[in-house]
Amino acid sequence: MTHHDNKKKILFIFTSASKTLLDKPTGWYLPEAAHPYYTLLPHYHITFAAPLGPNPPLDEGSAEKFKEDEQCAKFLVDPTVKEKLDTALKLSEVNVEDYVAVFYPGGHGPAIDLPTDELNINIANEFFRAKKPVSAVCHGPCAIVNATDAAGEPIVKGRTVTGLSNVEEEMAKKVKDVPFLLEDKLVEKGGNYVKADEPYAANVVVDGHLITGQNPASARGVAEELVQLLSATE
Repeated sequence: MTHHDNKKKILFIFTSASKTLLDKPTGWYLPEAAHPYYTLLPHYHITFAAPLGPNPPLDEGSAEKFKEDEQCAKFLVDPTVKEKLDTALKLSEVNVEDYVAVFYPGGHGPAIDLPTDELNINIANEFFRAKKPVSAVCHGPCAIVNATDAAGEPIVKGRTVTGLSNVEEEMAKKVKDVPFLLEDKLVEKGGNYVKADEPYAANVVVDGHLITGQNPASARGVAEELVQLLSATE
């Protein structure tokens, strides 16, 4: 695809997992892809990728829950989005040099496949070590818990981060659906985990070129911070 403008490209990495550990349907969470997509679209080209490539599974529950949300409804019928999902790259086809940043939408799917996917870990490592922004929301940070810096230390170690809290996971009654609780894992990896005062309230944290959001309400904010960070470094 040739672009004759000088917009740079951002990579969205989706999950390919359609079932939780309890065999319940899951996937990527609609507003956590839709809100960042439309926030970034005026400024950047966006490429979709997932471990298995085309048509990463949507968490249907999120589509139902956010059907009144204008951007979520639009995302589901947007022909350009449909084409991007239909032609999503496999992670093996991703060349990090092509992109200025990576973003991970959440959903319970990313907690299942992305943390241990070697290709994903390598991609996250490469972005981080190249000082390119690594951004994620809700369960999205599950994708980077095993990512490391050039010294082999976890990229979250000593950095202020957020992601879905234990309380939020308990409220969603999904504790047994996932291999680990994200808040606990971020702390275990040496991260300084922070959360909003109220469950499901927006909370976005920027520490260097690492941007994390706590929950669905934080997705747009992560994208806004990404725009700020990228425009500051251009």
